[in-house]
Amino acid sequence: MSERGGSVVLTPELAQEIACDIGRITGFNVLITDRESVVIGCGDRARLGTVHEASYEVLRTRRAATHTAGQAERLRGVRPGISLPIRVGAEVVGTVCLTGEPEEVHRFGLVVRRQTEILLEEAALVRSRLLHERAVDDFVRDIALYDPEVVDAESVEARATELGLDPRLARTALVLDTRPAPPSPDTPPVSRMSLLRTVREEFHGRQDVAGEIAAGRYAVLHPSSAGGAPAERAALLERCALLVELVRERHGVDARMAVGDPGSGAAGMSGSYRDAAAALRIGPALDPAARVLVAAELRIPRLVASAVRQERLRYTHAVLGTVRGRPDWPVLRETLIAWGESGCRLVGAAEALGVHRNTLLYRLEKIERLSGQPVREPVTALALYLACLADLLDTPR
Repeated sequence: MSERGGSVVLTPELAQEIACDIGRITGFNVLITDRESVVIGCGDRARLGTVHEASYEVLRTRRAATHTAGQAERLRGVRPGISLPIRVGAEVVGTVCLTGEPEEVHRFGLVVRRQTEILLEEAALVRSRLLHERAVDDFVRDIALYDPEVVDAESVEARATELGLDPRLARTALVLDTRPAPPSPDTPPVSRMSLLRTVREEFHGRQDVAGEIAAGRYAVLHPSSAGGAPAERAALLERCALLVELVRERHGVDARMAVGDPGSGAAGMSGSYRDAAAALRIGPALDPAARVLVAAELRIPRLVASAVRQERLRYTHAVLGTVRGRPDWPVLRETLIAWGESGCRLVGAAEALGVHRNTLLYRLEKIERLSGQPVREPVTALALYLACLADLLDTPR
């Protein structure tokens, strides 16, 4: 079924499917016509495309009519039986006809018509749902790709209203990246619609909107308070972790999810999406085991990553020198990152590394000896920290 100028049209494909299904159930030959009395569905395929003359009167009067053998002979394309109007809402979209003795088929006529109408209504509902989901996907993609130089913000927000969304609400972009396992004969491919249903099951609020951005990437625009209260943020991270686990259990897919900052309007939501997408690019290099990444916690690495790669390499070489070539460099780099992120505090850095305070002191002294730089000076520690982030981001994975 499709829509043409606001009216419902019965398609030949759907009519043929209904005619064959009902014919198998009832044992009668079932025929379906369109508004012009042309046969578009019939168990006897030879009758497709012919005119069923008795349907003219049925469509005009909107009333069922029976045809005896004598009456059928005087009408083009008609056999003995009954013809009934098919109604969808207040509209008559065609007729359904049963071939047989009028007395016999009359008992089944109303049931067959109602079954036909139910199938049409279900088809219309499915189509409406698919159109809505397509509109949602398009809206989410438009937010992800929003460019104020190309698209007017008011038009994007008007589409949000059409989808039942309040454009005044601040929203946090949540981006899910999936990495399917290698294909195997025992593992069926992951259905994108099935995975999207899982996403929408977890984020099913009236003001939540979730859609597919690209193959393997899904986004949710989740209503959030503009300030992002700590308790609200903690609950949101917990839901993201639950969704990642659910995707793994149901679909056999390893996934990561990133959380942007709340933003209002087309520009704000798009900025939130870009922050989350950047977190998915950068986060795995810093913490390969992390499955939920928070954009707000990755601002400095993102700033480092935004520099031209050649300039990052020059900076890294200038600050770190030959220390990078040592076999134990990964441990020393981890130490410098923890030292910088703890604010150059021994206790905090030791806890982050999971080592004893004396072990941390030994490592810091070793780095000072090898590099010739005062690691405990805040400015030097910051320079080393940034260089280590750049080196980690440029390390092949």
